[in-house]
Amino acid sequence: MGKIKIAIIGVGNCTSSLLQGIEYYKGKAGDQIIGLMHHDMAGYTPGDIQVVAAFDIDKRKVGMDVNRAIFERPNCTAIFCADMPLSGVNVKMGCIMDGLSDHMKEYDQDYTFVPGDKPEPSHEDVVKTLKECGAQIMLNYLPVGSEEATRFYAQCALDAGVAFINNIPVFIASDPDWAQKFKDKNIPIIGDDIKAQLGATITHRVLTDLFKKRGVKLERTYQLNTGGNTDFLNMLNRRRLSSKKVSKTEAVQSVANHRLNHRNIHIGPSDYVPWQNDNKVCFVRMEGKLFGDVPMNLELRLSVEDSPNSAGVAIDSIRCCKLALDRGIGGPLIAPSAFLCKHPPRQFPDDQAFTMLENFILNQPADQPTQQTIATGEWKIIKQPANQKEPVKREPTQK
Repeated sequence: MGKIKIAIIGVGNCTSSLLQGIEYYKGKAGDQIIGLMHHDMAGYTPGDIQVVAAFDIDKRKVGMDVNRAIFERPNCTAIFCADMPLSGVNVKMGCIMDGLSDHMKEYDQDYTFVPGDKPEPSHEDVVKTLKECGAQIMLNYLPVGSEEATRFYAQCALDAGVAFINNIPVFIASDPDWAQKFKDKNIPIIGDDIKAQLGATITHRVLTDLFKKRGVKLERTYQLNTGGNTDFLNMLNRRRLSSKKVSKTEAVQSVANHRLNHRNIHIGPSDYVPWQNDNKVCFVRMEGKLFGDVPMNLELRLSVEDSPNSAGVAIDSIRCCKLALDRGIGGPLIAPSAFLCKHPPRQFPDDQAFTMLENFILNQPADQPTQQTIATGEWKIIKQPANQKEPVKREPTQK
């Protein structure tokens, strides 16, 4: 079905895991396919993804083949596919803007960025690169808090006619003005803030939804996270965290039976522990009441390698974007965003978002219910009996 050509902004740990994964899953089949939500997505497999452009600001990476640059410091994620062939694509100097927090200059260069000494590209330079390399989709992997830089690259994608996947908590797909820009140009966008395969947010959401469905009143909860990668180092600057905290908190609030007072919910990055490298440790506590107002509490500790935990989700996002391009669909992709991102344009419970995503992949009609049909209750999900293999279908309810 041809290659899916992508451009990447930020050659960090997440990009390292993504590119290793694309190579790792090539030629695998059957029992060898472990850790993917979808191996074949409407004919596209991970091996169909090809990097055609990459941008970074670290001089240790700029000018280097991207498949070599992913192993350069300060990257510190797990190496599970060391035998990476040369891609023929050299990393270009990107725009710094607010992509580098001032406090990170105080740390040893082994742990943080070494800004490149090459001229930063203009808007026109980036657009020209995207057009010349034939990129179809751009992935944003800038550091948390890169508000100005994210908008710069989003506009570049619009002007180059390239789909956009916003993997960080800067609100583009979920911002009505930006969403309208992509809709007006019929360019797909997925966002915002990638939701890990089995990370802190998705686990916290599922447990919160479980409380609601089992009649448990959730009264207080927190989610604390520690890690040792540059993402956590960057987030020591609390001024860069406003969107991140909104994204993670709303992801949980949106599936709760009732919204918690801000004093009773705390979700957000907590501290940087250098020796953890790319390992992320999450602590969740939930307090509530069961039958008869009897109190209960739940505590959970989750330890994951942070960047591989998002790579499989990114592979699905890329292929969903390509399906939208193939089908002439533009604007925010509601179903993929709802299942794959923390702060999508519209929040849905994860089981419903999963059903919507599967219908989107199968190109079933009306896989994206409108806000009006949701609000008026004119929409329902029709589930097939367990012994039938037909795809899930949706249809309007009878008025």
